[in-house]
Amino acid sequence: MLGHNGAGKTTIMKMLTGFLEPTSGTIRIADLEIGADTRAIQARIGYLPENCPVYPEMTVIDYLDYQASLHGLAADKRRAAIAQAIRRTALQEKAIQPIQTLSRGYRQRVGVAQAIIHQPDIVILDEPTNGLDPTQILHMRELIRELASTATVIVSTHILQEVQAVCDRVLILRAGRLAIDSRLDELRRGGRLLVSVDGEASQPLAGVEGVAGVEERGKASGRWTYALNADDEVSPRVVAALTAAGRKLYALQPEHRDLETVFAEVNQIAPVTEVSHG
Repeated sequence: MLGHNGAGKTTIMKMLTGFLEPTSGTIRIADLEIGADTRAIQARIGYLPENCPVYPEMTVIDYLDYQASLHGLAADKRRAAIAQAIRRTALQEKAIQPIQTLSRGYRQRVGVAQAIIHQPDIVILDEPTNGLDPTQILHMRELIRELASTATVIVSTHILQEVQAVCDRVLILRAGRLAIDSRLDELRRGGRLLVSVDGEASQPLAGVEGVAGVEERGKASGRWTYALNADDEVSPRVVAALTAAGRKLYALQPEHRDLETVFAEVNQIAPVTEVSHG
């Protein structure tokens, strides 16, 4: 889940967890609904807030034991659950230290550990790599991939590289509304063809069946580059049209965009889905 500051990412996460009540609309998770079934939903969710609240005077183990009790884990199952959470978040060396002695990065790991201690079906992580060093970030990526094998993981971040490294689907918000909802691989393809030819060719390209629009991208070294609003199934017809027009074709390929480019384009995309704020 991506968006500029104030786009609504944290608000949505708080509403999903029942911390905030929506002013309108409904939130359904499986066959449950926030409001009527909030407690049941919360039992299935692990949540790392943006600024994870911890008790600084408690040790890591004591804090996780307390969190496990809040989630209703039986006393005879807590030790194994705590040990697993500590192992998954690489907190072994800090397990008996007071939280107030930990760095920001280690406190963030404690926050993730409390979010997964009860093995939830849904894990919501608000800025999970905030304050982590490069080594810790790599470990967090591995943990998110591991969690995603058994749970739905929703991540909010400002770091686009993190999304590209671990996510399958991206939602981009703008001013409280959903601007883009797409699988990452589909987003990268862009839905356009890039064509490079030896001269002006906008007219023959525009006449190709399946081409919804032609954009001139520039001229360099005697070559014209165009972006066609078309999928790659149109490629044979593009080649035939350029050949008939007497143009030499130097390149024809699908457009590939990175997430940074897509994110910048959102400012020019009309929002399509309203998200109610609590």
